[in-house]
Amino acid sequence: MTGKIRKHILPNLPYAVMFWFFSKCAEAFRLSPEANELRKLMDAIGNIGVILSRPAPSINPFDILIGIVGAAASYGIVLYRKKNARKWRKDIEYGSARWGSPKDIAPYVDPKPDNNLILTTTESLTLNGRPKNPKNARNKNVLVVGGSGSGKTRFWLKPNLMQMHSSYVITDPKGSILVECGKMLQRNGYEIKVLNSIDFKKSMHYNPFAYIHSENDILKLVTALIANAIPRCVAHITPFLLRRKRRRSLGSFKEDMDNTVLDYHAFQYLPQ
Repeated sequence: MTGKIRKHILPNLPYAVMFWFFSKCAEAFRLSPEANELRKLMDAIGNIGVILSRPAPSINPFDILIGIVGAAASYGIVLYRKKNARKWRKDIEYGSARWGSPKDIAPYVDPKPDNNLILTTTESLTLNGRPKNPKNARNKNVLVVGGSGSGKTRFWLKPNLMQMHSSYVITDPKGSILVECGKMLQRNGYEIKVLNSIDFKKSMHYNPFAYIHSENDILKLVTALIANAIPRCVAHITPFLLRRKRRRSLGSFKEDMDNTVLDYHAFQYLPQ
């Protein structure tokens, strides 16, 4: 019984007091002999002490209605302040942190280990972007900070590559990850594409001419070349100049292509 009193009665006791106070104010306003509303209000304020000296609540419907409205307004103000109040942690700003336990991270871990992003030996994070409880959804970005030789690749990157649950884009400045993990990924169905800007013999290439099948494709290629050839310092170029440059480039491109075809045919059919 004591628990129920603390939980339900004591928190609402101030609103009962506010109901009594506003109903007594309404009683003082109602019993004022003045005819003018403003004078009636001033007379009620002057005689409020006499009315409050009688603790018995009024049973008049008007007084009860004003009491309910006043108590409800007080409750609304308190509720608004609670929702918008800053959560101060006075005297516990320092020393209140603790190390997390397996119970704390359990809601963020997928029951199937292969579907997790490995963070440490004992902690991981599910890759499911829509868990059963939306509150458990977390960002999957990870920042690993460490000096040279501290094990960023060996102890974090390689274990996550071995999960083989995603598509990967890897920067490999040392060139060791491809050598050490490439065969493993190939054996498990991964298609590996390499861009080696140092030794192009070991790199994949892109040939834009392989995708030209019509004059429209030529125009797209020329437009892309012009757009990327304009210096960044040039802040503005008029559409007229752009069209003119594109026509000149297209004509030059066609002329070069025609000369190339003629050279090819001449080379093919020249007597040996």
